[in-house]
Amino acid sequence: MTTRIEQLQELIRTAAREELLPRFTKVSHEYKADGSVLTEADLAIQKRLAAELAAGWPEVEFLGEEMTAEAQSALLESGKALWCLDPLDGTRNFSGGVPFFSVSLALLEAGEVSLGIVYDPVRDECFAAEKGKGATLNGRALTIADSGLSLDHCTSLIDFKRLPKPLAARLATEGPYSSQRSFGSVALDWCWIAAGRCQIYLHGKQNIWDYAAGYLILHEAGGQSITLEGERVFINALLKRSAVAAGEARLFDAWTQWLGISASGS
Repeated sequence: MTTRIEQLQELIRTAAREELLPRFTKVSHEYKADGSVLTEADLAIQKRLAAELAAGWPEVEFLGEEMTAEAQSALLESGKALWCLDPLDGTRNFSGGVPFFSVSLALLEAGEVSLGIVYDPVRDECFAAEKGKGATLNGRALTIADSGLSLDHCTSLIDFKRLPKPLAARLATEGPYSSQRSFGSVALDWCWIAAGRCQIYLHGKQNIWDYAAGYLILHEAGGQSITLEGERVFINALLKRSAVAAGEARLFDAWTQWLGISASGS
């Protein structure tokens, strides 16, 4: 029997292949009020997935990135089970022809993330996790292994734009890592840390639809995270969150120590 998470992965795979890939490099874009980019592909895949999720799981409400903030807040405050979708995470990459973007879907139940899926249609990589059941990549168990690296030999994933300026300047001139990357899809950032492709992570401001699924995937793979303020990253609210993360506990401890954070989050 096909499980729910397998059904969801196939649903997202099919939608991304049919709605995103044919439009890649072929759509115009506009700018939203917050300066982020919007294309017809964002709207098309959100509309499709909203309908398909409602048909398959009518008892679960739906929150998509391309909804009003008032509607999003009301849904989060309702206490009901809720799909949380970023239909196209990395829209600026998508609109510019950069092949790094994803679809991110999380299931929120009782104020927690219980299921997460992040799909990269360019690489046909589907990351998934259920709370307490571990994480997978294309159906195979995803568990973070010991890299043997010290902090000064790590590759970091850092988005400088949204960090406090003094911290960004310190990282640019005194960064404790070996190399730094910024790819442009928050959801995939979390998953690439979980896959061991980079070892440490830092981002200044993420929306719940950006990070919810990736957050669960990283934690179910054995990783750790915290905010710059020393708080748990995930909260069931429409608030932007900073995120400091690492796959390995010893690197997480070293990274948070360098940043001056008390590692009490989860």
